[in-house]
Amino acid sequence: MKKNVASITGIAAISILALSACGSGSASGGDDAEAEGETSSEGGELTPITVGVLPIAPSVGIYYGIENGIFEEHGLDVELSTSNAGAAMLPAVNAQQLQFGIGNPNSVLNANDRGLDMRIVTGYSNSLAEGDDIAGVVSTVESGIEDWEDLEGNTVSVNALKTQGDLTIMESVEQAGGDPSAVEFSEMPFPDMPAQLEQGNTDAIWVPEPFLSSALADEANQLVGYSFQDAIPGMPTMVSFSSGEYVEENPEVAQAFSDAMTESLQMAEEDEEGTRALLPEFIDLPEEAAENLRMEELNAEIPTDEIEQAGALMVKFDFIDSEPDTSTLYFEGE
Repeated sequence: MKKNVASITGIAAISILALSACGSGSASGGDDAEAEGETSSEGGELTPITVGVLPIAPSVGIYYGIENGIFEEHGLDVELSTSNAGAAMLPAVNAQQLQFGIGNPNSVLNANDRGLDMRIVTGYSNSLAEGDDIAGVVSTVESGIEDWEDLEGNTVSVNALKTQGDLTIMESVEQAGGDPSAVEFSEMPFPDMPAQLEQGNTDAIWVPEPFLSSALADEANQLVGYSFQDAIPGMPTMVSFSSGEYVEENPEVAQAFSDAMTESLQMAEEDEEGTRALLPEFIDLPEEAAENLRMEELNAEIPTDEIEQAGALMVKFDFIDSEPDTSTLYFEGE
């Protein structure tokens, strides 16, 4: 099997997407690319597609499918390209320079509210409804920020504004009796956050795994709370998405991608040992950390109820103007 995994080089690869979003708009999975597709072991031609991913632990689910030949079995030759946030993928997906993206569903809702036609193709990963969650807000012990209401008048760093981090933090602050409008948010890449917190350049940080465990391993830091659990327990952290135009013009490819994702995520969830074994290579994580890392649930079923709850919160906090039109939001495959 030929592995075609490009740009798994960390946050700096966001520049690739920024450049492609400003390009000619030609689709990397267009007719010329398909004409030069790879050949599967069964002799059939593979359709090349490029998928945007985040350099975080749960993205290993699609990598598992690539490594185990699942996408090839469904006729797809997959190349991955990394980005710092799901929102950064949207212009490239809209222009079909990325055929699919894997990022948080709130970015998709935001894009549709701004007039882009994005479709959620599959579910991908979900936070944990109880116990220790996979993303949380961390402050220093010396800061005095121990609870949600303590965030009033302070700055919390998130990886992207007006999406899952700040949305669920605002809801958590309000539920705790605080004023969410009194919390300031700044945008910062996840890898930069621990150092900036230590240096006092931000008051708190919102981070997923593996950054959460790493930050909490420092005795100078403490957990403020799990914003997903307090806002929407079991909240979907990522979905796969594409442009409405692409899935309408390429329904067979979209269906093949959906089928491959369903199989890949199910197998990755069931094969925990095999999935964790890929993490050191995929995100340059030490083996010991990979073995002990808290992982979210991988599931390709679209969690429509939770996505629509998130849409209602986005309207509540003026992230978007109206709740999502569910009649056009989801890819309707077989």
